Amino acid sequence: MEVRAVAKNTGIPASKVRPLVNMVRGKMVDEALTLLQFTPTPKAKLVSKLVRSAVANAENNFQMDPADLKIVSIFADEARGMRRYRPRSRGRVSPIRKRSSHITVIIAEQEG
Repeated sequence: MEVRAVAKNTGIPASKVRPLVNMVRGKMVDEALTLLQFTPTPKAKLVSKLVRSAVANAENNFQMDPADLKIVSIFADEARGMRRYRPRSRGRVSPIRKRSSHITVIIAEQEG
């Protein structure tokens, strides 16, 4: 049984979340939360909150033991971004793209 949690339109570019996501992929949940707790970036707080949400879904909806849960899959995809424009010289403009991302966590009980 796989349990998922999704955070949509996080306001953080996927390119900046992917190193954190790659760091915790395939790890046990308690080990992943410890790694994220001591990672010196504010983005780690969002990823750990999402992992804790997936654990709560597994525990409350499917009566799984939180100690046996493992992160099977975690990924960050591009979300819809905002376009803004910055004035430049000679009456021109240049675009600013404010990117966002969707982060998905899939956890399952480890067998064995």
